[in-house]
Amino acid sequence: MGEIPAFSLSGNPQILPELERHAGEHLAEIARLLGGGKVGGFEFVRAHARRRAEQRFPLEATLHVYRCGHQVLSRWMRDAADAATGNNQRVVAAIADFAIEYTNAISAICAAEYVSRTRILAETEGDLRTELLDLLVRGYDESDGRVTRLLKRAGYLEQRLSFCVALARSVDPLEMENPARAQRIVESVTEAVAAMPIRVLLGTRDGVVTAVFSDVRRISGWTAPQTQLAERIRAALLILGPAVLIGVSSDQPSTAFIPGALREAAVALDFASVGERVVRYSDLPIRRLLLHRAAGDLRSALPPWMTELASADLQAHGALIQTLRALADADLNVQQAARVLEIHPNTVYARMQRIDELTGLACRRFHDLTELLLAADCRQTTP
Repeated sequence: MGEIPAFSLSGNPQILPELERHAGEHLAEIARLLGGGKVGGFEFVRAHARRRAEQRFPLEATLHVYRCGHQVLSRWMRDAADAATGNNQRVVAAIADFAIEYTNAISAICAAEYVSRTRILAETEGDLRTELLDLLVRGYDESDGRVTRLLKRAGYLEQRLSFCVALARSVDPLEMENPARAQRIVESVTEAVAAMPIRVLLGTRDGVVTAVFSDVRRISGWTAPQTQLAERIRAALLILGPAVLIGVSSDQPSTAFIPGALREAAVALDFASVGERVVRYSDLPIRRLLLHRAAGDLRSALPPWMTELASADLQAHGALIQTLRALADADLNVQQAARVLEIHPNTVYARMQRIDELTGLACRRFHDLTELLLAADCRQTTP
């Protein structure tokens, strides 16, 4: 106890009684071997190592116990040999050899069994986390009792919880095919939120790192709700390097909404860029969301004049569409748009007239300008 701090630091009340029982097993085995018994399989050592692995008690501390035991055992047997044989050097040497071989044997068996059990436990825990992650992001049938019990045991069905989903990938999507790169992103996300009192479930799915975060929304019905979970997550993930892009969903009130949060995070990730690495879904303007959702379906619905306008804009090196955007930003004030574009107002008027001729619309009318910009944005957004 004095030499190995792990025992004093452990809060597990079973550690010391099990250690005492294990010491008794060693004494019985040593007495059996010294009495002429054959060397066995040391199953009691294997069982103790498995138990220590399940308790997550440090392996080094257990091996240190065996080293301490070797010192005590050697002294006891030497004293007994001296008393029985009158300090016979051959007997003392044999006793020393026995103590060394015994300690080496049990240490090797313990280390191998501990590592094996730890690997099995890690695989089992990993399989459970993967199953939980799939259940949450894919959605589940609430009538399935097994699933309900699994989520309840994992603490995901508690009241007053908030959830949000974050998706992360490398700036270069091809890098996500490298398992080591994906694992580094998983570790970086874990470290980024490690100091926060929130729960995270992480895994790699469909080429992106998927994280489900949860936290208590409010302590009770009488307390004010905490700051939005998504806002805190976004702030924490900003510390990740410039090579990672992240999309964060809005807060959701229960596990039933997590599949929707996954879709929100995917949309936010589509908008992430090197200039804006962490994007929160709730921060996206409605116009950008509408274009993202509908632009692909509107290719066949674009008006005929859009083709002519796009061709003329290409010949003008983008000046026509640029003028439309400047007009919108200037609230249809031609003078201000000209200053922003750093051109003469007459040039703005000339471009507007050209657009009017090509489309049959009037740039200076609000509804016509909106139509022109939407058509241009849809054509630009559509691959």
